[in-house]
Amino acid sequence: MSVDAEVLQIVGLSLLVAGTSTLIGFVVGAPLGALIALKEFPGRNFVRTLAFTFYGFPPVLAGLLVFLLLSRDGPLGALGWLFTPIGMVIAQTFLVIPIVMGLTISAVMAVERRLHETARTLGADDRQWRATALHEARLGVVTAVMVGFGRAVSEVGAVLIVGGNIRGHTRVLTTAIVLETSQAHYLEATVLGVILFGIAFAVFAVLQRLQGRGVL
Repeated sequence: MSVDAEVLQIVGLSLLVAGTSTLIGFVVGAPLGALIALKEFPGRNFVRTLAFTFYGFPPVLAGLLVFLLLSRDGPLGALGWLFTPIGMVIAQTFLVIPIVMGLTISAVMAVERRLHETARTLGADDRQWRATALHEARLGVVTAVMVGFGRAVSEVGAVLIVGGNIRGHTRVLTTAIVLETSQAHYLEATVLGVILFGIAFAVFAVLQRLQGRGVL
């Protein structure tokens, strides 16, 4: 494999793993966050606190837990997902879901407080004002997705443990940077770092542009 082809493969896998985990994190985290924000239930404050606490969940611990789940003697060992991109997606998803869920809770609750009394005054029923709150909070939800993607694409500890940094198979930009740095290949590590920054910048710029046009 040529150097250029290898870099393209690493970039492609980085986008695939980070993008997939962010998508799953959005599909799971955003509805849960909206539900927690809009519905009163026993233990609601505890669930919110737990979601916010997981913002700081150590990536290496997430990687270790997924490693134990997917290892040969683990409950999911028969699936053969350890040291595969699927395992890396699972590890990153554990980190993305709390971020998307927590930021969605904050965004929806901020809007809900402002709209609730107004909606009631205008005669809106529960379904109507909740739908309005979700619509008004959409920019906050998009921000949650952006932050989740940033966490995923920059993650190293969890994917290193679960993926193993196998050349041509599970090596992504962050683990490649760690490898090049450990071998004193500082120029190569810097180039990969610039590529990683460029990818994050491009994704966020596109999302912000879509927000500005009212698409999101």
